[in-house]
Amino acid sequence: MKTRLSVNVNKIATLRNSRGQNVPNLLKVVQDIEEYGSDGITIHPRPDQRHIKYDDAIDLSKIVQSEFNIEGNPIKKFMELVLKIKPTQVTLVPDGINNITSNAGWDTIKYSDFLYKKIQVLKSCGIRTSIFVNPDPKMIRGAYEIGADRIELYTYHYAYQFNIDKENAIADYYQSASEANKLGIGINAGHDLSLSNIAFFKDKIPNLLEVSIGHALITESLYDGFENVISKYKKILR
Repeated sequence: MKTRLSVNVNKIATLRNSRGQNVPNLLKVVQDIEEYGSDGITIHPRPDQRHIKYDDAIDLSKIVQSEFNIEGNPIKKFMELVLKIKPTQVTLVPDGINNITSNAGWDTIKYSDFLYKKIQVLKSCGIRTSIFVNPDPKMIRGAYEIGADRIELYTYHYAYQFNIDKENAIADYYQSASEANKLGIGINAGHDLSLSNIAFFKDKIPNLLEVSIGHALITESLYDGFENVISKYKKILR
């Protein structure tokens, strides 16, 4: 099956913010990325707005033509933002305020009541919900039991181990995907996936619906350009 590619554009905003101006123009870059074949756009606004700003999220909601995925910790300000925008998908991520990047998935058992309430609010507004989780079948079942539409597998550990022992690197992800497929919950994945490791992951994970890729894709595009790099991902994911 085809796996959809959602491009995370946080790093574009980081580059823009570093000069305090509007270069590169985030909205224009997003339009170009969609023209080059991206199936979706992902953003992850954080409370300190160090890359994507809350105003960016609102501006992007007016121009994104593909699927729009907004990631974040469901604090009050985040929930107010996504309920105003109503993107295609909201991915709930348990990142701390001072985290450089996301570094763990939800414990969907420990935080089941908290997450259940957030999911119900989002789904009542017609927003598809996804829960960021570590590759653990118990966490997959927990996400299913609280009503999430999808899980997003946190793939840092796969990417870190890939060049050491790729069969061992994929094992927990395969088991988790098998549990998700058995339960009928959709599978997304993201974090440190790249052109060097995405094909093996795609091949080994059955019914992978979507990958969200930002840092690696943008780094690769510094050498080969967005159009070429997005084309390479799309060819693999088909």
